[in-house]
Amino acid sequence: MVEQLAETQTSPRLEAEFHQPTPNDGQSLWRMARDSKVLDLNSSYSYLLWCRDFAAASIMATVDGEPAGFITGYMRPGEPGTLMVWQVAVDEAFRGRKLAASMLDRLAIQVDASRVETTITADNEASIRLFAGFATRRRAALERRPLFTRDLYPDGHDTEFLYRIGPLD
Repeated sequence: MVEQLAETQTSPRLEAEFHQPTPNDGQSLWRMARDSKVLDLNSSYSYLLWCRDFAAASIMATVDGEPAGFITGYMRPGEPGTLMVWQVAVDEAFRGRKLAASMLDRLAIQVDASRVETTITADNEASIRLFAGFATRRRAALERRPLFTRDLYPDGHDTEFLYRIGPLD
């Protein structure tokens, strides 16, 4: 599930450095997810595993050596070329400067994705804008349909809509 943090400021684009996360970055990913107050927080252990096992399809941004944002993703089994984006987070200090868009653009290139998928709840306007903007920049079709409806969740979680973008230009 993707929940993008609102980027409401209109500051200039950040000069960030990007890398595949390593287990040393796991605590920073966990902290940014926790501090977002909107992402579903996974265990700290899961972020460490993610940075070990799925780093090739994930990205981390730093600004002046400080953790600034991340995207966790994976390549869909049985669907070569499809990047599934799980979480997108930007640290509060770096929001409003197109960092999420820069990370998504770079990650799609990094994994040579022919399609990008994510799930977004209907009320998550920031994520909807992020992925719609990505589709526009890549001149790609964007399809939306319910994937996991509320009745499938044991806790009343909102329906997650699948956003499928591609083929990428």
